[in-house]
Amino acid sequence: MSLRNFLTSRTFLKHLLFAFLLIAVIIFITLFWLKMYTLQSEVIEVPDFSGLTESQAETVAEENHLRFEITDSLHFNGAEPGAIVEQVPEPGLKVKKNRVVYLVINSTVPEKVILPKLSDISFRQAQAMIENCGLKTGNITFEASEFNDLVLKVKQNSRELNQGDEVIKGSSIDIVIGKSSGNIDTPLPDLMGLSLSEAKNQLSLNMLNTGVLIYTGTLLTSADTAAAIIWKQYPSIANTSVVSIGSSVDLWLTGAGNDSTEIAEPETPEIQ
Repeated sequence: MSLRNFLTSRTFLKHLLFAFLLIAVIIFITLFWLKMYTLQSEVIEVPDFSGLTESQAETVAEENHLRFEITDSLHFNGAEPGAIVEQVPEPGLKVKKNRVVYLVINSTVPEKVILPKLSDISFRQAQAMIENCGLKTGNITFEASEFNDLVLKVKQNSRELNQGDEVIKGSSIDIVIGKSSGNIDTPLPDLMGLSLSEAKNQLSLNMLNTGVLIYTGTLLTSADTAAAIIWKQYPSIANTSVVSIGSSVDLWLTGAGNDSTEIAEPETPEIQ
């Protein structure tokens, strides 16, 4: 029998078909076995651990057939001490049974920074160093001095601070600046349309203080307040372009998109 006749014979075609079927069955069984072995059919949706304590996280992990591991303890403003603030994998992701979820908890002790030397340097230099070490510039006051714009003292809660003191990261420190006889003027920034944080930064850059904060009644939550914008300031940029350094500027804030004609002052305005 010739090769051509053999390749086209019924016997050869029958065995070839049988071989293809056998290979397909082997592949199917192999894939099915791998699926069962790796437990791909048993996936779990990662729960949200944020805000839970370590003991609560342990309960949730056991209920969902997961394990967890605390990888770090950091300080986050606004979070409860000991509460979980970050997790990997993120909530909602599909994982296998007994997967380890890595958690970060909020430290019970606020993170502190070492205060650098801020006295006997210019206000601009001091302000940059304050921001670099994770602090904020608070109130700016002046004392008589033969040197203008020189930092004389640094305070927090009326207590004088010195180089090397530990200060809670993210807190504000007050600056006392030298001022010779006579008033020194600084440009009054236009704060209209800015957020409160942006306005405070502009005031600080011009060596001015944040005065009374007056909110509208529509700002009901902390998120509303954070998104609020300034619609009025006093002194007004329309009436004056310069003020004495160290002056306070009062601010009126309203929710973005609100009509500024519908302003309601709070019973007790907050003073910063």
